[in-house]
Amino acid sequence: MTPNLLVLNGNPKPDSLCHALAREYARSAEQGGARVTLHHVGELAFAPDLHHGYDPLEPDLQAVQQSLMEAHHLVIVAPVWWGHLPARLKGLLDRTLLPGFAFRYQPGKAYPEQLLAGKTARLLLTMDSPPWYYRWWQGAPLDRTLDKPVLGLCGIRLTHRQHLGPVHTSDEGARQRWLGQAGAAARQDVRRLGRRPA
Repeated sequence: MTPNLLVLNGNPKPDSLCHALAREYARSAEQGGARVTLHHVGELAFAPDLHHGYDPLEPDLQAVQQSLMEAHHLVIVAPVWWGHLPARLKGLLDRTLLPGFAFRYQPGKAYPEQLLAGKTARLLLTMDSPPWYYRWWQGAPLDRTLDKPVLGLCGIRLTHRQHLGPVHTSDEGARQRWLGQAGAAARQDVRRLGRRPA
């Protein structure tokens, strides 16, 4: 089976480390034989707020939904800002993971039907805190938010989490090492997905 991957770069800055990590992950996955779709949240044209409920989706959000529907594996590359997602990436999830697409409420049941079941996900998170501080002192808040309340609700199983930092004191050597880790993660994911039955 040829793995189909969706990579979301959640940092709206065009020259960010996340932008470079997402590109390196996508490049390495394609070299490994996967089909990869890469979306940069800063390049998508959409309103991030639910002004009037579930407004008709802009073409770029329809494209993200289509990519997610076709993907076997989702990779979210994002910075941790104030313990959470950048606002624009949060808006993308708010606008695309909709009832009837990502999940469906079931009468008389507390937990909805998971419409994206069978997919897996990886988090590649950058931060200015040391990763140990983010995990053990802060309690990895973004991981916990994305795992069960967001991805899990839709049926997407979070399989890997990578925490890279601190970014603000990093040198070129650290950044190159992190890019190498992104490439290695891509190769690992492609090998794992390639072993799944068609």
